[in-house]
Amino acid sequence: MENNLLSIQHVSFLVKDTQISIDFYTKLFGMRLDNHRPDLGYPGAWLAVTKQQQIHLLELPNPDSVDNRPKHGGHDRHAAFTVANLQLIIDKLECAKIAYTLSKSGRQALFCRDPDANALEFIEQIK
Repeated sequence: MENNLLSIQHVSFLVKDTQISIDFYTKLFGMRLDNHRPDLGYPGAWLAVTKQQQIHLLELPNPDSVDNRPKHGGHDRHAAFTVANLQLIIDKLECAKIAYTLSKSGRQALFCRDPDANALEFIEQIK
């Protein structure tokens, strides 16, 4: 069977407070708020990662417990992002006092969590 998939268009995260999450993603990582989100009957936001990729924030009850998620985000479901310079991410996380762990794979990568314990991975692009 031929693979017809082209890319991942968006990833959705459940959040408790849309504005807190907007601030986290826009201020720390430079994502832009996409104002084209229709009224879906619940609060949320669309954030542009690139022109063709987004994060959708859904302010809805979370059916999963976030209390016992592993400290290292690589041991949990997560979204991964390629970055040009991992040190810039490290500097922003440290300035904001956000905990992170380096990848245990040996790659130039790290894991952190957003305000709602969603795991994020940042991988430096191989040059």
